[in-house]
Amino acid sequence: MADLLWDDVKCFFDPDLMGPLPDVRVPDASVEDWQTVLDLVAEKGWKCQYSEGERVLPVPRAEAVLSRPADAECPGLRVWPTAEVLAIFRFHAADEVDFDIDLRELQGQERLDVFCDFLREIGRRLSKPVLMDPEGDDGHPVVGFDVEADRVVLLAEPQVR
Repeated sequence: MADLLWDDVKCFFDPDLMGPLPDVRVPDASVEDWQTVLDLVAEKGWKCQYSEGERVLPVPRAEAVLSRPADAECPGLRVWPTAEVLAIFRFHAADEVDFDIDLRELQGQERLDVFCDFLREIGRRLSKPVLMDPEGDDGHPVVGFDVEADRVVLLAEPQVR
């Protein structure tokens, strides 16, 4: 059974309403949590590409990425849980695992299920919530993985258009 039903949550996946690149995050994280996510990506065999600026490099250890100088370009890790869905992890800070997802790729029940599976995999592995906020509106999650419920749940009331 699906965690969320498309008809119940489609307003939260509307790029015009939420911004096309909502912020997905794991608060209260650590370098070890980042490494756990990197290990999960490798273990699941998800296609990925690590880059610093224009240079594509092998995926380093989290500690090496997060200890880069403050003025260094922010590295990114592109992860494809499926060929049609891309998550871009940004290594801004050790205390929050964060990534962007493109809502234009998450239209319909099938893609929503892929997204929920991805959040659930990360949340279960870290035993922490994984929250999606509207683009540029951190701290106001609308959906997320709930550790106690062990599923992705609604965290805000759907807006009616």
